[in-house]
Amino acid sequence: MAESFFEQQNVLGLVLETCCQEPVTGFFRDGFCHTHPDDQGGHTVCAHMTDEFLQYSLSKGNDLITPREEWGFPGLKAGDRWCLCAARWIEAYEANAAPPVYIRATHINTLKMIELAVLKQHAIDLC
Repeated sequence: MAESFFEQQNVLGLVLETCCQEPVTGFFRDGFCHTHPDDQGGHTVCAHMTDEFLQYSLSKGNDLITPREEWGFPGLKAGDRWCLCAARWIEAYEANAAPPVYIRATHINTLKMIELAVLKQHAIDLC
């Protein structure tokens, strides 16, 4: 039986918290970094957008800056939160351009690709 959204956990093993409602993010555009087998990109990392990361993503052919009205996408700016693909976050990490992470809103499936220790080093919501 598939895991319901309400049972999905973050990388700390706790209930997954909201990533962002303004702009609304997530594979399902529900504000959470929920995932599902149909989410082939694995949009599980809740990240704090930085100018550096947005420019890096643009240089890799993924324009997160330009609004796309036809997709209901407002375009992102530094300071926005967004559910990123774990593979893109790793790529940016290896290029020293990874954005900070909201670890409590990052889905546990992220741990299949990124070590918890690395996420914690980039977490901005841990005390």
